[in-house]
This record gives sequence, C-alpha cells and structure tokens, in this order.
Amino acid sequence: MHAFDILGDPVRRRILELLTDGELPAGSIATTIGAEFGISQPAVSQHLRVLRDNGFATVTVDGTRRLYAVDTGPLQEIDAWLDKYRKFWTNRLDALETEIRRGRRTARKDTPDA
Repeated sequence: MHAFDILGDPVRRRILELLTDGELPAGSIATTIGAEFGISQPAVSQHLRVLRDNGFATVTVDGTRRLYAVDTGPLQEIDAWLDKYRKFWTNRLDALETEIRRGRRTARKDTPDA
C-alpha cells in the first residue's frame, strides 16, 4: 500500500494525530476514534493494523495492553518526496509574509497617535 493511500483515510490520519502526543493504549485510541467517527472497536483495530503493517505505527505489548506510537520513518519519506514541491508554495508564503508586514506598517502609519 502506498503512503498516500494510508494517509488518505481520515480515521488513520486522526489516529496518527492522536499519537503525536505520545504513546497511547489501543483501548484509549478505540474510545476516542469510536466517538469521533462512530465506528466499532474492531474497525479501529483494523486501522491500527494497517498503520502498523505499513510502518506508520509501532506497538509495544505491556501485559494485556497494546501501546501504539508513531513511527516517523514513512513520514520522513513523504517529507522527502514533498521537498521537491515545496518551492511552489514557499515563495508564495514568503510573498504573503512580506505583504502582511507592509499592511501592518501602513496600518500603524494611518493610526493617529494617542
């Protein structure tokens, strides 16, 4: 499965978002995702399995709990792939920042002294 196929699913993207704050037990993930997306615990488990099997998440067994964490390897690969496209938006963002600064200077000049 291609990385963008994995990340194309909103449930899997949300699971990764949850994991950015640190390791979480599967039960906690299932509770949060189930409430947000209205899906069952087995469905959440399938999404966790896809993330794990494709290298986006790791799992550590702690007694009866399974603790999931983000594996940054595939995300770094995506970042590297995106790098060649950044030039399309970086220049525009730099130009936007310049215009915002100009606007702030103009607004200060137009404001009467208190």
